[in-house]
Amino acid sequence: MLNIDPLYDPYPSRRSAVYAANGMVATSQPLAAQAGLDVMKKGGNAIDAAIAAAAALTVVEPTSNGIGGDAFALVWTQGKLHGLNASGPAPLSLSIEALKKAGVEAIPTHGFIPVTVPGAPSAWAELAAKFGNLPLTESMQPAVEYAERGYPLSPVLGSYWRRAFNNFSASLKGPEFQPWFDTFAPNGRAPEIGELWSSPDHATTLRSIAESNGESFYRGELAERIDRFSREHGGYLRLADLAAYKPEWVEPIGVNYRGYDVWEIPPNSGGLVALLALNLLKGFDFSERDTVDTYHKQLEAMKLAFADGARHIAAPHSMNVRVEDLLSDAYADERRRLIGQTAQLPEAGQPPKGGTVYLCTADSEGNMVSFIQSNYMGFGSGLVVPGTGIALQNRGHNFTLDPNHANCLEPGKKSYHTIIPGFLTRGGQPVGPFGVMGGFMQPQGHVQVVMNTVDFHLHPQAALDAPRWQWMERKTVELEHTTPSHIVDALARKGHDVKWALGSGSFGRGQIIWRLDNGVLVGATEARTDGHVASW
Repeated sequence: MLNIDPLYDPYPSRRSAVYAANGMVATSQPLAAQAGLDVMKKGGNAIDAAIAAAAALTVVEPTSNGIGGDAFALVWTQGKLHGLNASGPAPLSLSIEALKKAGVEAIPTHGFIPVTVPGAPSAWAELAAKFGNLPLTESMQPAVEYAERGYPLSPVLGSYWRRAFNNFSASLKGPEFQPWFDTFAPNGRAPEIGELWSSPDHATTLRSIAESNGESFYRGELAERIDRFSREHGGYLRLADLAAYKPEWVEPIGVNYRGYDVWEIPPNSGGLVALLALNLLKGFDFSERDTVDTYHKQLEAMKLAFADGARHIAAPHSMNVRVEDLLSDAYADERRRLIGQTAQLPEAGQPPKGGTVYLCTADSEGNMVSFIQSNYMGFGSGLVVPGTGIALQNRGHNFTLDPNHANCLEPGKKSYHTIIPGFLTRGGQPVGPFGVMGGFMQPQGHVQVVMNTVDFHLHPQAALDAPRWQWMERKTVELEHTTPSHIVDALARKGHDVKWALGSGSFGRGQIIWRLDNGVLVGATEARTDGHVASW
């Protein structure tokens, strides 16, 4: 038997951008990318392919998303960009008063308190109904087959799975958490890299969602099982919360950056943070990427954008400022004056880590999809509805219990949401979808990918491969180990508290598909994940 270490990479690896004419699917998992392409070859369009890949990712990358998570999508079709917000609200019985009465002073990361209504299944059904060529039973079939027959764990997936198992084993002790271990550690341990893992319960649930067009999850047997599990363990999520839920079609928000329009989902999505930063940065001229001046201005703009995001982003009805005012040139000019020659202290909290999957698709008809799906923190709440494979998200951890804050917890309210799909257009025509997954790294990744593309003219693979930075809190900055050492030293002299990152896992994992002027597609993924670009 081969004696090889799948996590030992002693030499730099170079990937080429992928070119194709008929269709393309880029995801963080090769099996999910192939699932999307297979569906496209059977007559599906880019929307059907996105559904296939998203459903498959709940099986082949459960460390970052699941059936019980949320989703957002930007869809270019019929000459227009459409936005879908499939994030779920807090249960109607969950309030600041209820938690204080229970003696809760802060929203925990695990258990039933941070569980919000899952939106991902509704996204699949809504996309299929509005823009798809195929029924869900066809587009979700690859996901069902992976769950039934099993698949071997890939390297990055296996690493995150083992880390989650170790953390959960040490911290999750109540009986409500046992179904997670039964599902994701059936042999009393995390499955190993290259080992087959299957989940028949997951397959049954996916089949039920597909056959009912999502109805079973929100108003049928699956909804009843979620309700029963929540009641048995003192949770807040109820059948009525699920039955009342509908995803929302929203108008994307954007800024013009040097002739390109950069689009995001509006609040409660945090995509506004990326747009705020780009609006500041477009007031500067950048001649080179790898200079201390470029890094410094990017970091300072990012901190100011996060400060505004932390203060203002919430469910739309709770925001006390208008998005168009925050994205106005006048406000950008005012905030840009705060960027000087040394590192400044912003007024913002510490961004937590997150677990998310991002995918993008394109077809020969001109359709393109930017899709993101998440359980928030890795596997989410640590709760799996018994007998279903449904891992419930912990998105409610993002709420604050300060009743005077825009993002305070309220019954039926959506929280500030970290997952953000991106899309680029020029002159009213699509350039393509892009995204970088990973908690509060996401807007930082968006800014870096856009600037790598527009300012520094990097092809999509190079735009993703380039060394990344990440603002953490106050003046603390993490830099990827491939960052040139002279830039690290110079940033420290400017007052940045610079940290070298041990690995690349916290710097996000992205995908890009651009459409060239001749209609040819060019796509990329990156070495920070197990990603793959499937094409034909």
